[in-house]
Amino acid sequence: MPIAGFNAKHKEVLDGMLLDIPGVKAGKMFGLPGYYVDGKLFACVWEGGGSLKLPEKPREEILKRRGVEPFVPMEGRPMREWVLIKRKNSREYLKFEDYFISSVEYVLSLPRKKARKKK
Repeated sequence: MPIAGFNAKHKEVLDGMLLDIPGVKAGKMFGLPGYYVDGKLFACVWEGGGSLKLPEKPREEILKRRGVEPFVPMEGRPMREWVLIKRKNSREYLKFEDYFISSVEYVLSLPRKKARKKK
């Protein structure tokens, strides 16, 4: 499967918004720009949009907005707690700042996964 592309302007806006949050670090997700807190992925830049992980209530709320859909990076394989926000104007992501902050808080509340034992 070829790696999806991303909009560099979207990344620039998200970098400006997210990398100022204490503990947030830039990284990669499927070879594309991702954002991590406490070593856990909470958002990424994907094709024509930005994706983030949210708990149920804010996820249901944001999915009612135009241009927001479940995040499906591979056909038929939606990422359960993730949404994809599609915007042409990169600056419009700033209107979703509260959701990105909720994503950081949510991911920080999740327990760390136990490391798998090597075989």
